[in-house]
Amino acid sequence: MKHSIRAPLAGLFLLLAAPAVAQAPAVPDAAESAPIPAAAAGTIPYTVTFTPIGAPALDEPIEQASRLRRLAEEAPVDAYGLVARALGEPPRLDEVLRAEGFWAGRISVRLAGEPADAPGLAQRLAALPAGSGVPVEVTVTPGPRYRFRRIALRAEDPAGAGPVDALGQPPGLLPGEPARTGPVLDAEAALLDRLRVAGHPLAAVVDREVLVNHEEQVMDVTWTLNPGPEARFARPAIAGDTAVSPGLLARITNRLAGEPYAPSRLDATRRELLNLGVFDSVRARAAGRLDAAGNLPVTFTVSDRPRNAAGVTLAYETNYGPTTSVYYERRNLFGNAERLRLEAEASRLGSETDDTNLRLSANLRRPGLIDGRTTLVLEAKTERERLDAYDRDGVTLSALLERPFGDNWVLQSGPTFETGRIGRDDNLEPFTLAGLVMGARYDNTDSPLDPRRGFRASLLAVPYADIAEGGGFVRSVATLRTYFDLTGSGSSILALRGSLGSLLFADRTVPLDKRFYAGGGGSVRGYAYQGIGPRDSQGRAEGGASLVEGSVELRQRLSGALGMVAFLDGGSVGEEETPDFEEVRLGAGLGVRYATAIGPLRLDVAIPLNKQSGDDGYGLYVGLGQAF
Repeated sequence: MKHSIRAPLAGLFLLLAAPAVAQAPAVPDAAESAPIPAAAAGTIPYTVTFTPIGAPALDEPIEQASRLRRLAEEAPVDAYGLVARALGEPPRLDEVLRAEGFWAGRISVRLAGEPADAPGLAQRLAALPAGSGVPVEVTVTPGPRYRFRRIALRAEDPAGAGPVDALGQPPGLLPGEPARTGPVLDAEAALLDRLRVAGHPLAAVVDREVLVNHEEQVMDVTWTLNPGPEARFARPAIAGDTAVSPGLLARITNRLAGEPYAPSRLDATRRELLNLGVFDSVRARAAGRLDAAGNLPVTFTVSDRPRNAAGVTLAYETNYGPTTSVYYERRNLFGNAERLRLEAEASRLGSETDDTNLRLSANLRRPGLIDGRTTLVLEAKTERERLDAYDRDGVTLSALLERPFGDNWVLQSGPTFETGRIGRDDNLEPFTLAGLVMGARYDNTDSPLDPRRGFRASLLAVPYADIAEGGGFVRSVATLRTYFDLTGSGSSILALRGSLGSLLFADRTVPLDKRFYAGGGGSVRGYAYQGIGPRDSQGRAEGGASLVEGSVELRQRLSGALGMVAFLDGGSVGEEETPDFEEVRLGAGLGVRYATAIGPLRLDVAIPLNKQSGDDGYGLYVGLGQAF
C-alpha cells in the first residue's frame, strides 16, 4: 500500500496526518465540550497507565504527549467526556510515532477493560458507583521503523534548474536513515536558506510530495522549488520614531544599495545600527517582491533607547577593600548617536582615609565618521591613587579612532597624554608622557556579559615618550580568553584566560604605574592586589618589565539562576622584558554565581597555593559579572 500526499504550503505534520493504518476513530476536541446528558452530570476519576514499549526514545515522549494523562487532574470530566478524550488519544500519540519514523503504529485505549469505541461504554461508566475510579490503559505498538529511500529536488520552471541543481543533497536527509518528520522540515528550511544565501531572496517551496510505501516500509520525499530571480538591494528605508540624524542612518544603510542580496549583509547592517548604542531594537524586513528596477526593497525599523541612564556598581576584595562607582549616560547627545558617559569611582586600601582612591572620568563617543564605520572616542579622567606599590595624582587625555573590520575585529589608534605626580611615601615627582595607542580586539563570543562559547583576543601596544625626563618605552599586553560549552546546553562552561605583557626599550625610570603587577580579583585570586612580583627592602611591590597570567575556570549551573565555579589562577612578574615562568604564583578557589538580567553576581573565595612572606591566607571577592 502506498500513501502519496501533496502539500504546497502546508506543514509536514498536516500533510502526513492521514492515518496509514486502522485505528480507533478520532473525535474532535469539540466533543469534550458537548452538552452532557443530565443522567451523566457527575464527574468520574480515572488513572492512566501505559504499557511500556521498551524504547526510551518513545516511552517518555508518548507519555508527555498524552492528553488523557495531562488532563486527568486538571480538568475532571464525566463519562461521556472521558470516552471523548480516549477516542481522541490515538491521533496525538501517532504523531509522536511518525516523528520518530514509525508509520505503521497501532494505539489501543481501553477504559475499565473495554475498547474506547465499544458501543454503550459511556452509559456503563456513568452507571458506576459514585467515586469509583476508572482504569485507563494505553498500549502503543510502534511497528517497524520506516527509512528514507529517495530524496529529490526539481525546479518548477526550467529557468530555475541551475540554482536548484546547485543545492546538492538536502542536509540531514540520507537514504537509509529513519523517516522522521523533523529532519524533513529542517531540510526544507535549509534549502530555502541556501537559495537565499545564493542571492535569491524570493525563493519558495512550490510543492512537497511525500510518498510512504507501507509494503517496502520506506518514504520518498520530493520538493518542487522556485528559486526566483537573483536580486540586489534597493536603497533601504528607515522607519520608526527616532531622534537620530537621518543623514547618519543613511550613511550606514545606503552601503547596502546595489549590493547582491545576502541575508548576512542585511543582518550585518542591522547589527551595525544596533551597535550605535542608541536603539532598543532594530528590525530588518525585506519586501515580498522586487521593485520596478528589479531590486529588493528593505526597511529598517528602529526604536530609540531612553536618552538618559544612570547606575551604581559595588565590588569588594579582602585585600583591596570596597569599591563603588556611579555613572550617568546621555545618549544621542547632539542627534548623531553620540554617547556621553560621566563616571565617578571610589575605592580604598585598608581603613585609613588617606588610602582612598578616587577617579572622575568623561567619555564621549561619536560614531558614523569618515566612511560611516569609524567612531571617535574622546576621554578625560583625573585620578588619585594610593596603593601599596605607589601613590599617583594624574590627568589623562586621549582621542582614539575605532573602526570594525568584518564581523569580529575592531582596530583602534590615537594619541594619549598623561601628566601629574607619582612616587611613594608622599614623595611625588612630576611626570609627563605622550603616547600613541595602537590596539586590536577580536570577539566572536555569544554574550558580552556571560559568554558560553567563542573567544576574545586583544593586543594593545603604546609607545610612550617621556616629555619631562627624555627617552621612552613601549608597553604591550596581549590577552586571550576562550569559552567551551561542555554539554551543549550552557550548564557547564570551561573558561580559559591567558595574558602576556612586556615593557620594551625600558629601564628603571619607567613610571611606577606603567610597570607590571599581578594579584587581586582581576588577576590571580588569593593574593593581594599588586602583591605578586619583585619587592623592595620593605616588602613593597616594585613592579616588573614583564607579565604572564593564566586562569582556568569551570562554571557549573546548579538550578535556575544559581551556579558555582571552581578555578585555578596563576601569574608571575619578571624584571626582564621577557616573561618569567619560574616564579609563578598559584591561587585556587570556589565561587558562587547568581544570574541576573545585567550579568551574574559573583562571590569568590581563593587561597594562595605558594604564597610569599606577608601574604594573607585567603581572599574574598564580590562583584558583578564573570571574573573574565
